[in-house]
Amino acid sequence: MLILDLFAGPGGWSRALHVLGLRDVGLEWDEWVCKTRAAAGQLTVRTDVARYPTWPFVGRTRGLIASPPCQAWSMAGKRLGLLDQPLVHAAVEDLSAGRDTRERLLAACRDERSLLAAEPMRYLHALNTVGEPEWVALEEVPDVLPLWKQYAAILRRWGFSVWCGVLNAADFGVPQTRRRAILLASRVRTAQPPTPTHCQVVEAESLFGPGRARWVSMAEALGWGATERPVPTVCAGGGPGGGPEPFPSGSRKTLSDARERGTWAPRPGGAVWQSRGEGAGWAARYGTRGNRAADAPALTHTAQAHRWSWSLRSNNQANATVRPVSEPAGTLFFGHRANECTWVAEPAPAPTKDTGTSAVPEPIRIAAREASLLQTFPGTYPWAGNKSQQFSQIGNAVPPLLAGHLLAPHLGVTLNPDDFTLAA
Repeated sequence: MLILDLFAGPGGWSRALHVLGLRDVGLEWDEWVCKTRAAAGQLTVRTDVARYPTWPFVGRTRGLIASPPCQAWSMAGKRLGLLDQPLVHAAVEDLSAGRDTRERLLAACRDERSLLAAEPMRYLHALNTVGEPEWVALEEVPDVLPLWKQYAAILRRWGFSVWCGVLNAADFGVPQTRRRAILLASRVRTAQPPTPTHCQVVEAESLFGPGRARWVSMAEALGWGATERPVPTVCAGGGPGGGPEPFPSGSRKTLSDARERGTWAPRPGGAVWQSRGEGAGWAARYGTRGNRAADAPALTHTAQAHRWSWSLRSNNQANATVRPVSEPAGTLFFGHRANECTWVAEPAPAPTKDTGTSAVPEPIRIAAREASLLQTFPGTYPWAGNKSQQFSQIGNAVPPLLAGHLLAPHLGVTLNPDDFTLAA
């Protein structure tokens, strides 16, 4: 008996199943996504889900997972799926009765991707003829919730227990307030949402529950430390969290690249400045790099010793979410130039009287590894393709930690969040 993963993507669900001790068979069309899955050791059939026959899976499917493409519905796109929604509802109703009207309905859609949200019903109808699958897990952007409610009504007629609603990934330890419409259904257990493990403000254990930890911050997830500070800061020559990791002023490189440079040459002039918080660790870490003796004292020119607070801006649009590193990220989505995700810095009050100001660093692109970690993939995950292709995959993926919380009850296993500890 297999677990079928429709629109499998780069492996969010697959990664969760691997941690839980199982594997899925993924159907996926995108070339670079398939290469990522192959590098990660995941079973994949490269195909168009809308054209692939259902009969190979009938009589052998235990669970069905589906995360249809969200571009037609997402706030990051034109959202033509909302206009096509009546057509998608019609397709779902027809497919649930074994009537394939997709070609006619597709011709009327404003976005041809809209109808992909009806594809899971084609597979579910075929599998239901033999009493399969045992369980179902569907995921999409919040605007698809009315469609999931239609699925729920149909699945209940077929004997499933069903729950559907919107969950916030941050409530399950993901360092990102990513909200998604979820449907969970089962023939053998009562379907219900997983119990949240985190919340915005710490909840102590009480008679009413086990308590919940504070949302995981970006700083904590990325290993930048100083999560106990209200707003982790960086000095000239220092990195997020106030440590000695340096960054280049005005660089368009990633913050991860900047942290590996070892020095910051501020404008104007060519002198190299040392963070006041570096201490003796600078020499051990960076030697004599940066045109300054490793054992030289820190420079004390307060005009260049400004402190900066780092935040992550989710895109280039006017309504972009901007969060300090002491909080979870907003929803990460890529795939369009306007959706470039960047680190931005703002001056914090200087600790001593300042005689001048230094330029605020320009926005720095988020690195693929950083975005991967904020999605709870390992830092070593083998993303394939160029930067644009990698970011598109990361933004469209289901966070594996959230997927693990959703799948564990269906599989009859206990989820240990420590098993999702992110690799360096």
